[in-house]
Amino acid sequence: MTTPIVKPSSKAGTSRRRMLLGGSALATAAATGVVPRQARAIEMVDLLLSLSADVSRSVDDVKFKLQREGYANAIADPRVVALMRAGPHKRIAVNLIEWADVGAAAIMVPWTVIGDEAQARDFSQGVLNAARYFRGRTSISTGIDYAVSTMNSAPFGAERRVIDISGDGTHNSGRDVVAARNEAVAKGFTVNGIAILSAVPLAFNPSHTHPPGGLLKYFEDNVIGGPGAFALAADGFSDFGQAIIQKLIKEIAVAPTERARG
Repeated sequence: MTTPIVKPSSKAGTSRRRMLLGGSALATAAATGVVPRQARAIEMVDLLLSLSADVSRSVDDVKFKLQREGYANAIADPRVVALMRAGPHKRIAVNLIEWADVGAAAIMVPWTVIGDEAQARDFSQGVLNAARYFRGRTSISTGIDYAVSTMNSAPFGAERRVIDISGDGTHNSGRDVVAARNEAVAKGFTVNGIAILSAVPLAFNPSHTHPPGGLLKYFEDNVIGGPGAFALAADGFSDFGQAIIQKLIKEIAVAPTERARG
């Protein structure tokens, strides 16, 4: 799979260049056999969770602000933090990526271990502080593929690896979304979804936000997959914050028997 090409703003480019330089240094060290101690040790967590958010042009500035605030408040919610601490390793690792058109994806908040309230608050602040880089069409396959790439390069290990796709419309750009979903599942990932419903169809493309059968069914049929996969609906962006709390609780609090089946 080819990692999507990212073309963010100049500020984003600086951040990406730093990440790419860091990756090149590790690759060079590995090739010469001189690998730093931190590159050899993998910290184990109970869950790798990639929050993969749609920021296409249907997500206007008001909706974007509500989505960001929803993520920030949910991660710091005491119920969510308590569950993060409830597993054997007493912590999970989370990142936030955002995507729009094909090839337009970037890491907004890098992989972060969260095992207490202070770490959760730091992640939440990072969510609120990050700039917006993208608009454009909706490539859910890019959101899945880019999340897979960040999972594969995560500096942490976990038995469960979950990609959490949120969006307010159907896939309309880039490679087939079902193919991307199936490839991720075949590699051992679970893809969950949160469909953000709209009261009024999008004026210039009504079927994008209101496909036959509804957006939640579209996510269930085309986006989610893997052990224990599920999709929830948010009743608009104003309800996104509460919906993502419910979703995080369900994702993190997996019963031991379900983990064994997965």
